[in-house]
Amino acid sequence: MSALFGSRLRRGATSTAVAAAAIAALSASQAPGAVPTGLGGGTQAADVTPSPDDPAVTGNSPYYTELPPLTTPDKPVTSIDLPATAPAEAGIPTTVLAAYQRAEATLKEEKPGCNLPWQLLAAIGKVESGHARGGQVDADGTTLAPILGPVLNGVGFANISDTDNGRYDGDTTHDRAVGPMQFIPSTWEKWGQDGSGDGEKDPNNIFDAALAAAFYLCAGDRDLSVESDLHQAILGYNHSQEYLNTVLTWFRYYEKGTHEVPDGQGVLPVGTGPGAPSTGVPGPTVRPTPAASPKPAPATPVAAEPTKPATPSTPGGTPTKPPATGTPSPSPSTPGDGTTPDPGESEPPAPAPVVATLVQTGSPTAEAVAGSRFAERAAVRATDTAGKPVAGVSVRFEIVGDTDARFAPGKSRLTIVTGADGLAAAPVVQAGERTGTFTIRASVDVDGVTPAEYTATVTARQADALVRTTDTAVTAAAGAEFATQVEAKATYQGAAAPKVAATAAFVTSATDATVPADSPYFKDADGNPVRTLTGLTTDADGVLQLPKLHAGGTAGTFLLRIETEGGATLTVEVTVTEA
Repeated sequence: MSALFGSRLRRGATSTAVAAAAIAALSASQAPGAVPTGLGGGTQAADVTPSPDDPAVTGNSPYYTELPPLTTPDKPVTSIDLPATAPAEAGIPTTVLAAYQRAEATLKEEKPGCNLPWQLLAAIGKVESGHARGGQVDADGTTLAPILGPVLNGVGFANISDTDNGRYDGDTTHDRAVGPMQFIPSTWEKWGQDGSGDGEKDPNNIFDAALAAAFYLCAGDRDLSVESDLHQAILGYNHSQEYLNTVLTWFRYYEKGTHEVPDGQGVLPVGTGPGAPSTGVPGPTVRPTPAASPKPAPATPVAAEPTKPATPSTPGGTPTKPPATGTPSPSPSTPGDGTTPDPGESEPPAPAPVVATLVQTGSPTAEAVAGSRFAERAAVRATDTAGKPVAGVSVRFEIVGDTDARFAPGKSRLTIVTGADGLAAAPVVQAGERTGTFTIRASVDVDGVTPAEYTATVTARQADALVRTTDTAVTAAAGAEFATQVEAKATYQGAAAPKVAATAAFVTSATDATVPADSPYFKDADGNPVRTLTGLTTDADGVLQLPKLHAGGTAGTFLLRIETEGGATLTVEVTVTEA
């Protein structure tokens, strides 16, 4: 069971002795929760608290202070290799883990010098929301109910007046931290990302929130492999020394190893008091069940007296001393005989699955109108030689060809990590203005694995209706300039059709496109008469305004035909009277 000292901490807490004692105990036991001052070890993070005037991601709202157990996972392994008997606290819900790993992969491409490890995101996600309340998210990573921190009204917390008109937190008076990574609305407005690729930036979506946290942590020229940069990044989340220590504790713990657990079955923080983020939807609290023949508990470590107490802060409740030992790890047994193996024996670890094939899912072709989004997303499933899905594979998606189309985040190349089902889906592709065909390619850095390719086509913008914006008669005397300019609005499926190509020309009749002699005319840049216009384009509202018309010397009624890409046609009567 994880050690818990105090349900939540609040800014300005007055007691830190328990926190220091718990961290000292972790250090004395050589557990993964020991908080190093550097790669060489140590028990207390350097006090590099930023100025109180600097904004914090969470608005310095409360946070969970649950610490990992004082026992390590069986060995430092990857998430897919850790035995199922590992401590429950080492488990991270499948979708939430995929979000952390996807964010890490994106930052490796976007800001490789930052050296962001996904375990840091996992540590912050654990401290801020217990991994989205134990993984209570849907298949797209959106929380089943919004996760909201306390009202930041100055009563026990920071005083932050509303900045989003309640858009994210539902509160039009004060702000509240929102989502599994607990962004306050003003910070989300600046740092929010579309990590899920659905075209939206939702703080309650773990893919969006994890990617936003990743970019925030990597702000500027930070290198998170450098201790001072790492501490500065974490303190940007919450200006508290205890917060820094707690996050670092989980970070080092997750570095030792993790494993996936089903969504909704992650371990929830124990003490969720009044200051805890709420969802309104109770979640399960899953704890490890000891086996029939547990290993002997480790010796109780003695909590060392800290030589220098951390910066004081005000706890949200009365702290409780953390247990001195972690939950005993159950011993493995030989299936079927009820006996335990000889201590000197050990089974060789199963080899990690290796991707052998990328299998396309969905249609291999897609089409979209210029400026719109493709309805389908390119997706592949990574499988091994036996056809079974392989999780944790980094799949590179690239847009290849002469096109200005981009994935929804505005990128032509990015990496997505496969989930437990082996599936990796690229974000939505936004078509540009350049028409034509291009390729979306999915590949992995494994010899012998053939890339999967999708063919995408961008067609010209279209209009299916064209009407005049006024019903004013277009009339002028022979040889004069028309007072009325012809203006029309193009629509497509009832909505304004911007940037649609159009032409305008005088015609003899509805069936005869011959330009009649001495008909009204436009003027080109040199002032010469022009009776056919090409290269016209509707504006952002779908409106097309033609240049000024001039009457010829012949009186009569003439027909001006306007046509758009997509087949919309409008014929306007133009009348020339006797001079």
